[in-house]
Amino acid sequence: MTRFVQSEMHPQRWGSPDAASDLPASARGLIEMAFGLDERPASPAVSVPAPRIAEGLLEGLRELVGDEHVVTDDEVRRLRTRGKSTPDLLRARAGDLDDAPDVVVRPDCHEQVAAVLAFAVEHHLAVVPFGGGTSVTGGLVAQREGFAAVVSLDLVRMKRLLAVDQVSMTAVLEPGLRGPEAESLLAEAGLTLGHYPQSFEYATIGGFAATRSSGQSSAGYGRFDALVVGLRVATPRGELVLGSAPANAAGPDLRQLVLGSEGAFGVITSVTVRVRRRPAESLYEGWHWPSFDAGADAMRTLAQTGLLPTVLRLSDEAETAINLARPDEIGGESAGGCLMIVGYEGEPAANAAKRAAVTAVLEGLGGRCLGEEPGRAWAHGRFHAPYLRDSLLDVGVLVETLETATFWSNRERLYTDVKTALESALGEGTLVLCHVSHVYETGCSLYFTVAAKESADPLPQWQAAKAAASDAMVAAGATITHHHAVGTDHRPWLTQEIGELGASILRAVKADLDPTGILNPGVLVP
Repeated sequence: MTRFVQSEMHPQRWGSPDAASDLPASARGLIEMAFGLDERPASPAVSVPAPRIAEGLLEGLRELVGDEHVVTDDEVRRLRTRGKSTPDLLRARAGDLDDAPDVVVRPDCHEQVAAVLAFAVEHHLAVVPFGGGTSVTGGLVAQREGFAAVVSLDLVRMKRLLAVDQVSMTAVLEPGLRGPEAESLLAEAGLTLGHYPQSFEYATIGGFAATRSSGQSSAGYGRFDALVVGLRVATPRGELVLGSAPANAAGPDLRQLVLGSEGAFGVITSVTVRVRRRPAESLYEGWHWPSFDAGADAMRTLAQTGLLPTVLRLSDEAETAINLARPDEIGGESAGGCLMIVGYEGEPAANAAKRAAVTAVLEGLGGRCLGEEPGRAWAHGRFHAPYLRDSLLDVGVLVETLETATFWSNRERLYTDVKTALESALGEGTLVLCHVSHVYETGCSLYFTVAAKESADPLPQWQAAKAAASDAMVAAGATITHHHAVGTDHRPWLTQEIGELGASILRAVKADLDPTGILNPGVLVP
């Protein structure tokens, strides 16, 4: 059983320092050979600017949520500054926390959220909804210009399981629940949500909805937006309650307008989700494929024949060679080829039947089962990769991830074009790894991990590489993001994906729901 750390994340690193570990010796050897080791001193504690908000405004906020829930001390504001992308961490490690909010406000319920928004409209305060702080696309970087102050609307107090319907198999969750907290509450009723993104330990229900998150078990449980059946949202114009039935033909589905809106249209105050019975058995196994193409074709076959297991992911040759799917063994000996992880969660009899059917297909296509040991290793380290990034940044290696999705017929082109763009932008010696992270009947997601020798000025170094990769995605006809959301980082490419008319629709929705533009200004909307 994975032990989840329920603590605040470090302002200059991912997660809790207590859960971090040193690079394995094999990994250090690999990094030294590829990039050299440039040990960096520990980043000093960074001060934040003094709060730039009038005392009268603080008093008004205290009247709404209580004195103790309006916080201006440096430590709390430091922990609510930006997200956890590599650019976010590079800035923090360099001593730049200038984007710190002026005040952290912690409402307890929908009504308090609505009251804070009304107050913010009246006094022109920018409001940034904050859940777990795991954004990796600049989704928590508020545009300060033109506002009297920046408020971090911290939803940490809103973490209740409001209702469970055992007949319809739905549950109503508040937005501040972290992944493990939500699963723990549901487990008391014998249920599970089954949503396990890499950010699971820290990300929240509200964040999952606001970013269209997709978890590692999406093949079996579905993306988070597919799990949502209802939403309650506070907007500057009033309350929005959506989801009166499992399906309807009552015009366009407005739930889809809120899902992925990143706090720019409103603040999600509760989410009604589809739940499942807790699995009696979970087992994961590894499969060997001679090539990335062969493994991807096998995934497509499973998806198109209705035989998807609960977990299905495939590492390319480079990712397999360094054992990235097995974080404790990075740099160790690899069997070569490509590693596929296949997982089954459910009742033993159902698992056995699905496993037999999947095995027959995979063996028939040339796959070789490696047994459960590789699957157990993956499951043990499935949430550890972000800690590895910190360890690599500590020795002068620039590391970041990016993802996209496309149709099966375009997969090979997209894979080649993005990889080439990154290698060209970052230069000789760049390491680009990839895995298929999510699959559908019609296509798949590609998730890239990039490592290069850090330059003297790593922020523009990565920004140039990110731009090159994003240009390649758009040119290949793929999406700019499959599950990381738009934020500020992807916004320059959004219009190219949805068209100028699509961008104007988003602007019109923003203008109607948030006419004074207080909600997460600068995020999402082109």
